[in-house]
Amino acid sequence: MDPKAHNQLSVWQQLFTRRMGICVFTGFSSGLPLYLLFNLLPAWLRSEHVDLKTIGLFALIQFPYTWKFLWSPLLDRYVLPLLGRRRGWMLLTQIGLLLVIATMGAFSPQSDLRTIAGIATLLAFLGATQDIVLDAYRRELLADSELGLGNAVHVNAYRIAGLVPGSLSLILADFLPWSLVFIITALFMLPGVAMTLVVQEPQRAAPPKTLREAVVEPFHEFITRRGWNSALLILAFLFLYKLGDSMCTALATPFYMDMGFSKTQIGLIAKNAGLWPAVIGGLLGGLWMVKIGINRALWLFGVVQVVSIFGFAWLASMGHHAEITSVELAQLAVVIGLEALGVGLGTAAFVAFIARTTHPAYTATQFALFTSLAAMPRTFANAATGWLVEMMGWRGFFLLCALLAVPGMLLLLKVAPWRETPDRKRSRCLGAM
Repeated sequence: MDPKAHNQLSVWQQLFTRRMGICVFTGFSSGLPLYLLFNLLPAWLRSEHVDLKTIGLFALIQFPYTWKFLWSPLLDRYVLPLLGRRRGWMLLTQIGLLLVIATMGAFSPQSDLRTIAGIATLLAFLGATQDIVLDAYRRELLADSELGLGNAVHVNAYRIAGLVPGSLSLILADFLPWSLVFIITALFMLPGVAMTLVVQEPQRAAPPKTLREAVVEPFHEFITRRGWNSALLILAFLFLYKLGDSMCTALATPFYMDMGFSKTQIGLIAKNAGLWPAVIGGLLGGLWMVKIGINRALWLFGVVQVVSIFGFAWLASMGHHAEITSVELAQLAVVIGLEALGVGLGTAAFVAFIARTTHPAYTATQFALFTSLAAMPRTFANAATGWLVEMMGWRGFFLLCALLAVPGMLLLLKVAPWRETPDRKRSRCLGAM
């Protein structure tokens, strides 16, 4: 679609399109396995009396999300014999995720912890591989003028997916055995499978002709287009922008449990209070990005993201509650809602920035590289969160998270200047074509 014609459409016309509908399904399918690792797995281990240090170390099983750029060229280069280059890999990973999630609950954290770690690692590998191809498919599907809104819709659906392992599954765990909970959770991969079978294969750029071209050229193109100094600043920004927020929420569910909240209360209050502000904020942020641009959105939404971390420090200062009243539930809802609003806004702008930075000919590899850098704090820094909490306490830990969020904001001065002119923004978009 011509950018001028797109800008003349009403907000609702831009939002309610087939491409935006597809972004809903890509976001939901992408978010489900990762939120399972974030929320359901730690809650399961904690309910089975696994210590915090061990739960924190379980963040290391998410290393495929950090290193997925290593095998992303294979998805750019090779085509499965069914459904095409993007859809074939999408279907394979989604079916694999369904089977692995359903299998996990058959084991006991008390006697099969190593087996669970292995299954969780396989789950992370399949989830990261699915992300590679979903990100590439979405970048090839959307026009440059749709990147802000389309990625905001994707991120919102991503957050909505967290309702399943972070809310529904936790509630079910109070009434059903864990094995059945994981089977029910796995069935929520079926909408993604249905989407893959229905959509069409995008044909926006020719695939690399050789494996060497698929591996070398994406990195060469990025460095050549940006220059070494600019490229290194962008890579540093991608690593640091979500660092504080990522560490803040790494042990969110065990934190709520340590504050005295039950799994049902977490499922009904905490997760819903965290979801809807993120959805509303992310959606409004996506529409706002159409007007103000991605750069200014990164500034404004990033500030909200940093400030919201202090709410968790305040909640931690209240200490453990022997008896939960409506006041404590309201405090929890307000704090989580504010944090979720900041995360929803910040993530929408961040993912749109990543998409804008990629070249359409190498979407899988470049998108995987950039999102891998963003995932590094979640994998390696988060592995130390259990140790940090036991050393500093919850309040000190959250204050440290707020401090670690500052360097990423300072890099915006170089990678996304507030006063960047529309012509320069347009040239950046054209440079990615």
